[in-house]
Amino acid sequence: MGLENLGGWEFIVIILVGLFIFGPDRLPKAISDGMRMLRNVRQMARNATGDLSRELGTDIQLEDLHPKAFLRKHLLSEADEAALRRPLQDIVGEVRGVADSVKRDAEAAAKGINATATPAATPTAAPTSLTKSAATPAPARPSWDDVT
Repeated sequence: MGLENLGGWEFIVIILVGLFIFGPDRLPKAISDGMRMLRNVRQMARNATGDLSRELGTDIQLEDLHPKAFLRKHLLSEADEAALRRPLQDIVGEVRGVADSVKRDAEAAAKGINATATPAATPTAAPTSLTKSAATPAPARPSWDDVT
């Protein structure tokens, strides 16, 4: 992980926050202390991977220290991993099936509502003004309780 993911504005904001928190006199010491701590953490991780590699007799990388990756790569066979994934894959399949069914039912209900909606009554003569006449009643809309 490096600074390639940081843009110019993010870097400037980090520097300003550091100046605000530590002040201009203590910021260089805080940066050097942070870098020293980061080097120590990396060295401890390298030592841990080296110790695990010697103990297990396999080559372990730093990325393998994540528990899932470690189990998947060094302790589980492909059959064991497939057996662990199968129940979750079955559940995901069932959820997708139910979601697809609900989607189809909702689409069918929407089509049914659109098909049963009555178009507005066509007037026999063109109105002379742009406003509605008080004598022409508005078309009745179906209520949500009537649609099932």
